[in-house]
Amino acid sequence: EMLRSLVGSEMCIRDSFGAVSMAAASFGFSAHAADVTLNFAHVDPAEWTTSKKGAASQVFKNIVEAESGGRIEVALFPAGSLGGETDLLQNTQDGTLAMSMVSGPFSKVCPEAAVLDVPYIFPNANVAWSVLDGDFGKELAAHCLEKTGLRTLAYGETGFRNFTNSKRAVAQPSDMEGLKIRVMTVPLFVEMVKALGGEPTPIPWPEVPTALTTGTVDGQENPISVIYANKFYEMQKYLTLDRHVYGTDFIVVNEAIYQDLSEADQALLRRAAGVASNVGRAIQQFNSAEGVAKLAEEGMEVTTPTAEQLKAFRDAAQPAVIEWLSGQIDAQWIEKLQAAVVEAEASM
Repeated sequence: EMLRSLVGSEMCIRDSFGAVSMAAASFGFSAHAADVTLNFAHVDPAEWTTSKKGAASQVFKNIVEAESGGRIEVALFPAGSLGGETDLLQNTQDGTLAMSMVSGPFSKVCPEAAVLDVPYIFPNANVAWSVLDGDFGKELAAHCLEKTGLRTLAYGETGFRNFTNSKRAVAQPSDMEGLKIRVMTVPLFVEMVKALGGEPTPIPWPEVPTALTTGTVDGQENPISVIYANKFYEMQKYLTLDRHVYGTDFIVVNEAIYQDLSEADQALLRRAAGVASNVGRAIQQFNSAEGVAKLAEEGMEVTTPTAEQLKAFRDAAQPAVIEWLSGQIDAQWIEKLQAAVVEAEASM
């Protein structure tokens, strides 16, 4: 139901982008300088029809500029033009950048955010959205604000991550045995792959295509849209739709800059970010659904584990990661997330 709603929202945005732009022009943006300019950066392409962050940031910009009557300008810096996500976070913290939209590296500045990467914690996107937009998401945002000076205006989506490899079909943890899997340089992912029987190999993102081509690693893990966009089907034969980690985007703003705005303008930013996150989620869902079919057309062998096989993946990976994570953050965050997931599932 929620996905249908997001689809409808995305289609409306598609049809109304021109209208929003015209409305913005009618406020005379070019004739009058804005009172405030918010620089907003991310690492994804700017093209809104295919890029989740591109879509979210463009919608945010249009809403804020239109509804503020041009008093607030949002200057977008996509495609990593201001650096990688770690750079963007640092610049947003020190105020040289007003806003950014980032994913995994956010846990480097707020370690408790890593709880969202517990493998197989979210059974589907609907549950993830409910948890992130509900009390748990608000509590995590408040905690990270206090710790970092970054206010999370809304949560977006990078998508569920899945394994690919060049050796064999993987339907259960025992199939992972001995496979060299590239992971991000994030300890949690190392622990996860190790628990599943694979050989985790942390490699920086720019080196991944070469590592896959040369056989330095046998496989990797990423959302469907990333797998397709980077043509990993040319280097990888097998795709496993195990959806081990739900990737979250964080739309964050420097708290000092946020507090310099009026209460009405603060509310406008929150409202615009909420719409933007849903549009980004919709784009991501479209890309994922379409991407699986495209990857199959490109010759990848797609394996969808059964419920029993997924339980085996979860039983192998989750306890080991939770044990490791409990040594990094207060275990109450894990317990709170588990309770929030149970509650969200029960309400659906």
